[in-house]
Amino acid sequence: MSFVFKRLSSTATPIRKTALYELHTSLGGTMVPFAGYSMPVKYAKQTHIQSHNWTREHAGLFDVSHMLQSSLSGPEATKFLHKITPTDFSKVPLNQGTLSVLLLPETGGIVDDTLITKQKDDQYYIVTNAGCIEQDTKFFRNQLKDSGFNCNWEPISGRALLALQGPTAHLALKKLVKNSDGLDHLFFGCRKNFQLNNGVDVEIARCGYTGEDGFEISIPNEKSMEFAEALLRDAEVEPIGLAARDSLRLEAGMCLYGHELNTDITPVEASLNWVISKSRRGEGGSCTEKFNGFSKIMDQLNNKSYNRVRVGFQYLTRGPAARHETRIFDADGKREIGVVTSGSASPSLQHTNIGQAFVERGLHKKGTKLTVQVRNRFYPIEIVRMPFVPTHYYKPNY
Repeated sequence: MSFVFKRLSSTATPIRKTALYELHTSLGGTMVPFAGYSMPVKYAKQTHIQSHNWTREHAGLFDVSHMLQSSLSGPEATKFLHKITPTDFSKVPLNQGTLSVLLLPETGGIVDDTLITKQKDDQYYIVTNAGCIEQDTKFFRNQLKDSGFNCNWEPISGRALLALQGPTAHLALKKLVKNSDGLDHLFFGCRKNFQLNNGVDVEIARCGYTGEDGFEISIPNEKSMEFAEALLRDAEVEPIGLAARDSLRLEAGMCLYGHELNTDITPVEASLNWVISKSRRGEGGSCTEKFNGFSKIMDQLNNKSYNRVRVGFQYLTRGPAARHETRIFDADGKREIGVVTSGSASPSLQHTNIGQAFVERGLHKKGTKLTVQVRNRFYPIEIVRMPFVPTHYYKPNY
């Protein structure tokens, strides 16, 4: 997948290993440097496509321990979040998480996308991207210093993070958890403490990066191997690598930092208006604190003062996939109007080529016909709604 090879550049920093490295190699994982870690792209037992389809139909186990887990706590923790994100965390229920974005002052550019869970009124659990660890750490520390809010942010060490994704993920996990009926009441976005049958305490969130029902489990490093091996003894569970993780998230219409998101892109341009809580938008809003980049972002929302929008697209004919940085033109191939951010053949859509891109505002509406230039040839595409395939999040029926 394109994202894998974009992040394999050599570095003077020693490559780190997650607590599950030995498991990956024992399973025939093809290991590559990714975001400073040695991570599996795929495993010997399955091809990339087989791994993708297995996750859609059964349950896939991903090692996501390279991502940064951190905690924010203190009397003014919520006020601090209201400075650095556009989301109203005063309205988030306890044990509930929500996707948000970290914003630069003045410009409102996206430092990273993040999943933030409220553990208490003044305590939050935060997960951010592996490739942004240095950038995010500097951002949190500098913003705390500059703002003077009474709270503390610290990375969480010594814990692995595993993602179990797919329609049978809950069945596999229930076999290993005490009070497993509690998982039936753990809905999408929720995170709670559980205990495994062997007495190990874990923290389980119902979320993921595939569009399927699934979980992310935070567990002490020294207990993670035994837990992963127990999951993999279930006939429904297979280990899944980075390649399938990327094609799954692309079909789900999810952003990848460094492709769809960066510090030059605002939430409005990224089609993430929903992370900007209505109560944070100024006049009439119940939350009056202004977030980083407030003036620019509100001007974009109110006055449409932006000229590019993130969209999804689909090929109308066969051809080579349009990868990252492929140029997009109007329907006649005369005028350049955008750029591809991610693209590949979709295993779930009979290998039809799909992708995400930024295009000129006005040419972003569903059904708009455009062209992509690949290897000096033009291929017709059409703007489509995302996600490309239906999501299957576990939510209450009411």
